[in-house]
Amino acid sequence: MEDQMSQMESSIETIINIFHQYSVRLGHPDTLIQKEFKQLVQKELPNFLKKQKKNEDAINEIMEDLDTNVDKQLSFEEFIMLVARLTVASHEEMHNTAPPGKGHRHGPGYGKGGSGSCSGQGSPDQGSHDQGSHGHGHGHSHGGHGHSHGGHGHSH
Repeated sequence: MEDQMSQMESSIETIINIFHQYSVRLGHPDTLIQKEFKQLVQKELPNFLKKQKKNEDAINEIMEDLDTNVDKQLSFEEFIMLVARLTVASHEEMHNTAPPGKGHRHGPGYGKGGSGSCSGQGSPDQGSHDQGSHGHGHGHSHGGHGHSHGGHGHSH
């Protein structure tokens, strides 16, 4: 029997699955071309990239910045740098919007969620949010054997 994924593990798998939902549309199935990247930004990151989502030049600039090997497409490794940068920026925003008070506190981030405080003491499980959810979506494989958690597997 498969162990249930943690919330963080599900979130990581969601990022991978969303990348592939867009990467398989046109061109190579494991990279994002400009059109796929634009669609992903506009549909999946409307709050985190509010200012850029309607500005095609801004989206193109982001893609050029991420495309470190200058092949006009984004591999998953290049794309994940955007996820990392947005995560860091949202974390900083949570600190900037935190309500006054003692302790480690967070206000809303770019996604407008995550307010509350984090205590650095107590049990490791204190404050955890186990929603009992399992990853849903499309599993994928690069070797021909797809895996899926409640969704549809596809292979490249």
